[in-house]
Amino acid sequence: MTQGAPSVLPSEWARLHKLSPLLRGARQVVALAFILGGRQLQPGQEQSPYIDLGVLALVFVGGVISWLVTRWRIHHGELQIETGWIRRQSLRVPLTRLQAVDVVRPLLARMLGLAEVRIVVAGQGSSRTRLAYLTEDRAAQVRAQLLALAHGLEGATPEPPEQPILYVPGRRIIAANLLTIWPFLFVTLVVGASVLLVVSPAAGGAGIGGAFGYAVAAALVLARRIGAEWDYTVAEAPDGVRLRSGLLQHRAETIPFGRAQAIRWVEPLLWRPKGWVRLEIDVARRHDRDRAEHETGVNTRALLPVGSADEARWLVSRVMPGAMLQPPARDLAGREANRAPRRAALRAPLTWHNLRCWYDDTYVVCMTGRLRRTIVVVPLAKVQSLRWTQGPVSRALRLASVHADTAGRRFPGSAVFRDVTESGAWMAALPDLAHAARQRAVTR
Repeated sequence: MTQGAPSVLPSEWARLHKLSPLLRGARQVVALAFILGGRQLQPGQEQSPYIDLGVLALVFVGGVISWLVTRWRIHHGELQIETGWIRRQSLRVPLTRLQAVDVVRPLLARMLGLAEVRIVVAGQGSSRTRLAYLTEDRAAQVRAQLLALAHGLEGATPEPPEQPILYVPGRRIIAANLLTIWPFLFVTLVVGASVLLVVSPAAGGAGIGGAFGYAVAAALVLARRIGAEWDYTVAEAPDGVRLRSGLLQHRAETIPFGRAQAIRWVEPLLWRPKGWVRLEIDVARRHDRDRAEHETGVNTRALLPVGSADEARWLVSRVMPGAMLQPPARDLAGREANRAPRRAALRAPLTWHNLRCWYDDTYVVCMTGRLRRTIVVVPLAKVQSLRWTQGPVSRALRLASVHADTAGRRFPGSAVFRDVTESGAWMAALPDLAHAARQRAVTR
């Protein structure tokens, strides 16, 4: 066997980079400096600068202490992280449960040549499964070697080369985000407030103020989403699918093959004339409120932020081979066997036309939505539980819904408002199919 790259994963306890306290406390220091600085500039009041400087010093000392009491290592197939001074915390992350590894480079960290490694794992627990901060080169090596260990390889195995397969330019990201309901709703509010200003100046002034407040909030949301998905690149490597994006904060993520819990195909109404779609991917993760998970301003991980239907189908075929995105053929009576019964229109009048679902021996596929048409693909091998639900209205209409839940948090496969007999047949057939799919996945 050829000699691989030297391992950067410590087997003995090690600390993070020495500049980590500066980066981890940067937000608090800037916020305090802004507040205390404003207080010092208030006229007519005697303010002692030494007290304010002492507060800033305490924040910095707290960051240094946090760095001193934080250490990490790889031991017995686990990533172990210990932190905390007054309240100690010890994390043990089995690498076999690793779902994805991200390398995140915030703007200030990039200026200092540092990066953060975030480890996404399944199950309950703390959100602090991250190494903040390491040098950029070491962070990339740590990510590669963690993925190697997760695949059962030697820790010193070098990062395999990747093959770029798709690139989404920034101008398309901007255009796609502008073709959403929020900018159009803002224009409607501004026009309505302007008309109201002419009819009733007092009421119109208040309306303009409300529209301006909404404009600021909408602009911030759009800017964060555009910045998070800027220059989106998808690459393929032996260790998984690699996703890179970001304008101010760069993010590099590797999702190992076979770890995707579900894929969602989204067709917003305003994108359809251009033939654009969005692909979102779900992976198993800890069920807590990790603030870092939401720092990018997006609610779901995009596999394809915006692209053509052909690009989306091709990507689905790479991540979930054999997934059937089109409904199967009609049954012997000439009816669409995958469509919800007509009486379901009384339960979902706007979406009944697109309520379709089907399955084979590998995947469950569910379609819904009219203004925002979605298709959710769930591998049967990833199904954790099946739920059969029926409310009082559905019971009167002899309808029921079946939900295929996975270890992901974003979107289950939901066959909603099916005939009660059909939903019962699903509940009888899917457990055996899911068990067989898991057995095939284990033997591969």
